[in-house]
Amino acid sequence: MVFDYTKLPREFPRKFVPAGMAFTWEELSRQFQSLNERDLRTRDDLEGWMADEDELNAVIYERKTLAFVNNTRQTDDAEYRQAYLSYIRDMEPKIKLASFDLLKKYVGASPRRELPGESYRTTDRVRETAASIFREENVELERKDAELAEQYQSTIGAMTVTFRGEERTIQQMSRFLEETDRGVREQAWRMTQDRLLADSEKLDLIYDGMVRLRDQAARNAGFDNYVRYAFRQRNRFDYTPEDCSRFHDAVEKYFVPLSGKIDEERLEKMGVDRLMPWDIHVDPEGRPPLSPFNDVSELVAGCSKVIGRVDPQLSGFFSRMVELELLDLESRKGKAPGGYQDDFSEVRLPFIFMNAAKRDNDVRTLLHESGHSSHSFLMRAAGLPFYNSGQNLPTEFAEVASTSMELMGGEHLEGVFYGPDEAKRSNKTEVIQSIKLFTWVATIDAYQHWVYTHPSHTHEERSEAWARIFRRFSGMESYEGFDRSLRFRWQRQLHLFQFPLYYIEYGIANLGALGIWLRYRGDPTGAIEAYKGALSLGGSRPLPELFRAAGVAWDLGAGNIEGYSKELASVLKTFT
Repeated sequence: MVFDYTKLPREFPRKFVPAGMAFTWEELSRQFQSLNERDLRTRDDLEGWMADEDELNAVIYERKTLAFVNNTRQTDDAEYRQAYLSYIRDMEPKIKLASFDLLKKYVGASPRRELPGESYRTTDRVRETAASIFREENVELERKDAELAEQYQSTIGAMTVTFRGEERTIQQMSRFLEETDRGVREQAWRMTQDRLLADSEKLDLIYDGMVRLRDQAARNAGFDNYVRYAFRQRNRFDYTPEDCSRFHDAVEKYFVPLSGKIDEERLEKMGVDRLMPWDIHVDPEGRPPLSPFNDVSELVAGCSKVIGRVDPQLSGFFSRMVELELLDLESRKGKAPGGYQDDFSEVRLPFIFMNAAKRDNDVRTLLHESGHSSHSFLMRAAGLPFYNSGQNLPTEFAEVASTSMELMGGEHLEGVFYGPDEAKRSNKTEVIQSIKLFTWVATIDAYQHWVYTHPSHTHEERSEAWARIFRRFSGMESYEGFDRSLRFRWQRQLHLFQFPLYYIEYGIANLGALGIWLRYRGDPTGAIEAYKGALSLGGSRPLPELFRAAGVAWDLGAGNIEGYSKELASVLKTFT
């Protein structure tokens, strides 16, 4: 598919920002000045002002998204790279300073307390928090951090290996880890590791710079460490770093043993002495890799059918994306790693990016990202104020939207991508991955907490901390003889570089998504209606209320985590 931003429909005419306004700082500053000079004497004044501010933000965020999307789609395109760097170097710092002036104006507006709580309480809390932690000196630090994140993207995006006579991306190499021939898997893993390790020192230095910048930003804002600062910055009002530590402990107690049993079964079925990194993704019974599609068009068509079986309205949303070519799914040289969904906030349309490698996991990834997109479409249909795309969503619930679709969609793979046995096999893998997700979330989150509470650490200390935390939550995967690969394994997790302290959200969301999915298996109509109703609320309610609207409890306690570990263990037995 060929993405062309200029062809997207403009269904929401501007009311404040001049149509066709050039995207220059000179023009933007006029709009900021206009908002800053406006009198806010009544509630109507303030609500109108907020609507206009939101429109300006949507225009800005859309241009940033476009620059980011273009750069990730082709990191080796000099024009795209320069456009993105120009935005984060030249435009964004000025926008942040001007936006802070508007934050101060909002916080000091006398009609603020007259706004109806049902519609405004969440945005009011977010705005007040943002104003309280803003420091002008941090704008420059954030600019440097964004430049380092782009360096990470470019470095990973340029990585290829020549395997079986063909140049392949790191993402494309992952498919060979599912081959039944152990020698092929080992060769593919070793070649991939050699390529990754060739840039390990460069990535280490990039991360050094990020940690320093983030720690300084936290201290500028009056926090002892970046963890505390990030919790405020990410609007984590409903849980604390201490809650995260308790989550880690509960995962260690209830999910690590379950993960270990899965590995023991794999070890026994494979008949090997120990599980090496190239033994983790292959089918333990020696069956060839699942092959759900031959090309991206088949992936798209199949997911469209699966989503249609879940819900016709959600299928319509996905079809709209296909029609507008809002999907970039193929893996190719120069393309950034990973997958994401982002929004073009002014036209209010989502965009999906991923690196398909003809694997079962690709189906799950596209279903996952389509759940994010459904969230965007349902907020769009609800006409929520302060739309401004997913940036106003609590990520803990945004990931409920995506993970729930991934799980519910898995109930409908048979007859689309697979026959009965293959669909059962895919769903067993999904349940195992849900179990493993909890252990990996605990690993990444605990590691980040260590990094930012020990900001002066050396490379050696960082490697040792990673290895210690990895072993705390890992199963039987052995790195004997490959110590360097273990010590740098964290560098593959792009969130550490691009989205600091973002990862516990996946664990919290998995609790909610599992609740929706388990209900869906017995009451699909009720589960879907609750799911769509909760998504339609966007970020207009606190996290506990969003979870309750979806029909699941807001509970990060050990009891809830133990309950889901038992539920998943029970489901897993149905596949044997």
